[in-house]
Amino acid sequence: MAYIHENTDWPQFLWDADALASALAAVRHKQGLLLGKMESMGFDLRAEASLTTLTNDVVKSSAIEGESLNPDEVRSSIARRLGLDIAGLPQAGRDVEGVVEMMLDATQGFESPLTKDRLFDWHAALFPTGRSGMRKMVVGAWRPKEAGAMQVVSGPIGHEKVHYEAPIADRLDGEMTAFLAWFNTPPTTDPVIKAAIAHFWFVTIHPFEDGNGRIARAIADMALARADNMSERFYSMSSQIEADRKKYCLRLESSQRGTLDITFWLEWFLSCLDNAVEGAQETLAAVMYKAKLWQWINQDPVNERQRSIINRMLNGFKGHMSTSKYAKLAKCSTDTALRDIREMVERGILLQNPGGGRSTSYRLTTIEAKGK
Repeated sequence: MAYIHENTDWPQFLWDADALASALAAVRHKQGLLLGKMESMGFDLRAEASLTTLTNDVVKSSAIEGESLNPDEVRSSIARRLGLDIAGLPQAGRDVEGVVEMMLDATQGFESPLTKDRLFDWHAALFPTGRSGMRKMVVGAWRPKEAGAMQVVSGPIGHEKVHYEAPIADRLDGEMTAFLAWFNTPPTTDPVIKAAIAHFWFVTIHPFEDGNGRIARAIADMALARADNMSERFYSMSSQIEADRKKYCLRLESSQRGTLDITFWLEWFLSCLDNAVEGAQETLAAVMYKAKLWQWINQDPVNERQRSIINRMLNGFKGHMSTSKYAKLAKCSTDTALRDIREMVERGILLQNPGGGRSTSYRLTTIEAKGK
């Protein structure tokens, strides 16, 4: 079966609008409700929700490609670039800074045209050493002929299964010129459908030697920011894609073979977006909890060490807090850590978990526990 880009009418995509109408209307309604709720909240809450969403987006988009980024470093990098408080967060490494720079350029600068040079800058930011793992590669340019056929494969060496083969390098200038002209033209269909097509079209061309998936998702986020007409992000498509990664890959693979009808892909994209908007309610609940907790704590402010640790526990800290963890994170002695913890236990900020001795650990209180 031929690849979709080998069709004579490529890239004149087709889809069944009637089959998508109900799902599109539902997700647009949910988007409107979410964005309306966020607009009614104060600046600090919106900023915190957007910071959390962007952090999840960057971490999960890299995780889809098998790369693990430190969430605290990602949050630190985003917060610093947005002028938000980064107290207690570690300095981000070069690998984190690059992907954060790309994502923020896509979402904060959603109104600016997407150009070849802008894409080259994104690609260079993703690969600051000019290497993908141990392999040297061309950075900030379309993949060259010398790189050979761009294939998506799986399986052991000698027994690989080819899932997809992208257009040859000679076609890339023409393919990307057509894509960028279309992307920068005001949409003639719903902008959410345009976001789905943009993601699919870019990843089908596969113009770079590496990083195509992350850049495709950044382009989709840029298109969704245009659909929302705001740079703040309150739902994470990449988080939902990562949670449904296997189906994501299967939908892409099956839709890249055969005809130009991409209804199958668009159905999945709308379903994924619907789940992402639903998932934003969890982010909002966590942000509200954090705001209320600090409102209560700040009636009698804690010291800077305690503030830093509480923020760590609120921002995706894994497991429970212990004296040794506290001392390491706060860079203080175990005696100081124990004293800080006891103060917070006495105030009800921390609750001691069952068990004792060396296994003694603590968790944050709930707002309900304080009667707030």
